Parts: sequence; structure tokens; C-alpha cells
Amino acid sequence: MSWNTSDMSQAGIAQRAWKFLSQRNRSGLVRTRNSLPRISRMTLGAIGAFWIASAIWGHTDPIFAATSALVSLGFGSATTTRRTAEVALGCTLGVALGDMLMHWWGQGIWQAAAVMSLSLVVARYLDSGAIFSTQLGMQSALVVLLPISADGPFARSIDAMTGSLLALLIVILWPSDPRRTPVGGLSDLLKELSEVMIECSWAVRDDDHRAAFHALIKARATQRHLDSLPGAFRTAREVATLSPTGRRHRHELSRLSSRFEHFDRATRNCRVFARRLASVLSNSALTEQGAQSLAPLLRDVSEAVNTMAHSVREPTVAGQRKFEKAARRQLEAVAAQLDPRELGVEGLQGEGLVLLLRPMVVDLLQAAGRDHEEAVGPLPRLS
Repeated sequence: MSWNTSDMSQAGIAQRAWKFLSQRNRSGLVRTRNSLPRISRMTLGAIGAFWIASAIWGHTDPIFAATSALVSLGFGSATTTRRTAEVALGCTLGVALGDMLMHWWGQGIWQAAAVMSLSLVVARYLDSGAIFSTQLGMQSALVVLLPISADGPFARSIDAMTGSLLALLIVILWPSDPRRTPVGGLSDLLKELSEVMIECSWAVRDDDHRAAFHALIKARATQRHLDSLPGAFRTAREVATLSPTGRRHRHELSRLSSRFEHFDRATRNCRVFARRLASVLSNSALTEQGAQSLAPLLRDVSEAVNTMAHSVREPTVAGQRKFEKAARRQLEAVAAQLDPRELGVEGLQGEGLVLLLRPMVVDLLQAAGRDHEEAVGPLPRLS
């Protein structure tokens, strides 16, 4: 029996290890595939800067040209023009400051320590960014520690400037769709919001408070999208403004960005609704008639949100307007029914559920293109 138990234990460990390795392999392949455009940019920038400094400027082993371009275009947070300029400026100033101080003080350990300390002081004075400070200090210290260049005292400064400027040009001119990150994030948010509402519908239909709690957990998980999307829209608008290939998307990005507040409010209202629904079902405060009326209504909201997700993902303006129009029709049909008495929902807690749906539907209508007066128009008056 002990041998069987030991074999089963080893088999379980092997299975978990295989599962872990399989997951890591899948995530690694996805990460690599998504990084291929950036890898291409980094390769072009580093090798291109090295070639320019070597073939055109005539410098010997211009390693700082390649490293400044590589660091400026590197991995980490999204490569924006501001971030690239910040890193590029840090690299260039660091090399220039190191060249200048080495010309005065010479080379050695104490000179490297003094150069790094002074460089970091200058960096913190000029900018609060951590990336800028780190690059300026590191590059200046490397200049002092590495052998003196055979091309003259400030050749490495020219190399660093070459790599930095080439990195900026690549970021601005490289063909890319600035909508991908914010549109993908907004689409994921709406998809999850649609799933929350359909799970709420199932919870009401089955009188299952545990399903409502599950919907609440899923609704709370949408916070990561609400936190990341404002920055994603800022970055996308920046790229669309500077990049010739991205300018045609400026209007679409501005439109979605201006409506993000309504997406945000609708998501938060959805979270409040799911929390209240879990409490109502736990207390058995929803009548059978109320449940029969409310469940299909929540399903309709889910379908309308899913239609909005299709609108966001649609690449053409005509397609976006088509899905937005369909979503508005669906939401207006839901809004017209949001009267507790007409739905047969009784009791303070049940009526509260219907009242919580009203502001969420209004926010969704505004997110779909209605102004406030048009969004509240379909709501029935409450006496």
C-alpha cells in the first residue's frame, strides 16, 4: 500500500510539473508573439545606429550608438514617444557628461564614483523620472570605466545621440495601430461586463445567491481595466498625434476616450447592482413574479453590452455606427421597462434592484453615443 501511495504521489507531482511547464510554455509563446514587432524595432534601431555611427561618422566600435537605441526602444512599459525621449535624453546626457568629466578628471575608480554621484544629482535636478535618472547615471559611469575611445573625447556622445535620435524616429514612423491596446482593453471590459449581467440573470432565474456572489467577484475583477485604460488612451492619442500612419485614428480615439467616463460609471454601477442582488437573493426578498420579469431584462442588458463590445472591436466607422445603433435600440427597450410596478417587483429590496439598473442603463446609453437628455428619455416616470 505504501508503494502505491508513493507512486500516486510522484505521479501527482509529475502531473503538476507538466501542467506548470505547459502553462509557462503557452504564456512564453504568446509573450514572444506579441513582442515580435518590438523586437524588430529594437533590432533595427541598434544595428541601424551602429551602422550609421560606423559607416557615416567613421567611428570605431560605436557601441554607445547601439546601446542607446536598444535601451530607448527596450521592453518594460509601453514604448511611448515620451518614454523613448526620456530614456534617449538620459542616455545622451549621461554619455556627454561622462565624456566631459573624464576629459577634466581622467579615469579611475574614484573618478567613476564622482561622475556617477554628480550625474545622479544632475538627473534628479532635471527630472523626477526614475528611468531618466538611472540611464544618465549608468551611461556616464560606463564612459569613465571603459577604455578611452580612439575617435576623440566626445565621439561616444555623438554615438549616443545618433542611437537616441534613431530610436525616436522609429517610434514616430514605425507603422502601428495606436488603437490596439485601448480598444482591446475596452473590448475586454465590455465582454466581462456582459458576462456579469448574464450571470446575474441566471442567478435571478434560479434564485441562486451563490451565482450572484460569483457575478460580484467577476464584476470586481474589472477594476484592472478601469485602472489601465486611461493611460492606454493617453498613450494611443500621443502616438496618433505624432505618427503619420496613426493620425487617421485620432477622431476614433478621442471619441472612445471621451466616453470612457460613462463606461467607468456603468461598470461601477454594475458592481453595486451585483452586490445588492446577492444580498436580495440571500434574504429571499425577490418574488417569483419579480424574478420572472427581471431575469430576461438582465439578459437583454448583457446582450446590449455585448453589442457594444462588437462596436468597439469593429475596424470600420460604418461598422461601429451600425453596432452602436443596435446597442442603443436594445438599451432603450430595456430602459422603457424599468418601472418596478410594471415589472411586478414588490418590496423595498426588490424595487431597489430595479432602481439600481436605471443609472447603469443611462450610462451605457451615453457610452453608446446618446447625450444625457436622450439617455434618460426612455425611462418611465416614477410616482
